[in-house]
Amino acid sequence: MSQIREEILAANDVYASAFGPQTGLAMPPARGFAILTCMDARLDPAKYAGLAEGDAHVIRNAGGRASDDAIRSLVISYKLLGTSEWFVIHHTNCGMEFFDNATMRGLLESSLETAALGPDGFYDVGDGPGSGEGHYVDWLPIADQEASVEADVRRIRNHPLVPSRIPIHGFIYDVSTGRLNEVGTATKAGRAS
Repeated sequence: MSQIREEILAANDVYASAFGPQTGLAMPPARGFAILTCMDARLDPAKYAGLAEGDAHVIRNAGGRASDDAIRSLVISYKLLGTSEWFVIHHTNCGMEFFDNATMRGLLESSLETAALGPDGFYDVGDGPGSGEGHYVDWLPIADQEASVEADVRRIRNHPLVPSRIPIHGFIYDVSTGRLNEVGTATKAGRAS
């Protein structure tokens, strides 16, 4: 048995034993908004945005990018569950800044083992075989945080399934201070009309 699995199940036992009040939470988020953010373990949207269970939808992926699947989730969030405001939140020191598509594709082609991060970026430490399937994926790396936040807000804003009435705000979470810093150009691009 995995020790991590056992720890998770033990924590869940404690959580479930006091679950009572959460049984009455409604499916739509009580505060009517959604956050698209990174999967980075240093980010806790409940803490940095003051959320309780049931308050908001939190959509997470590598980099907090406006991928097709993230937009799918946002569209479901408003269309079926009534959210009326969205936040795109990237963060400083993101792992998505340390590679580009060519690097990721090369690493996967070489080996499927976990790569290592050195002073010059990620490098492969595993033995093959790898797979060329990574060449068919846009890994959505980040070269510039502010530009990426703005690009993601613009992509969402201009998506044909997103109503213009939904404001979309852009922020960068600072992992060294815990502060949300607004990206003005992104929020301007995401204004409701």
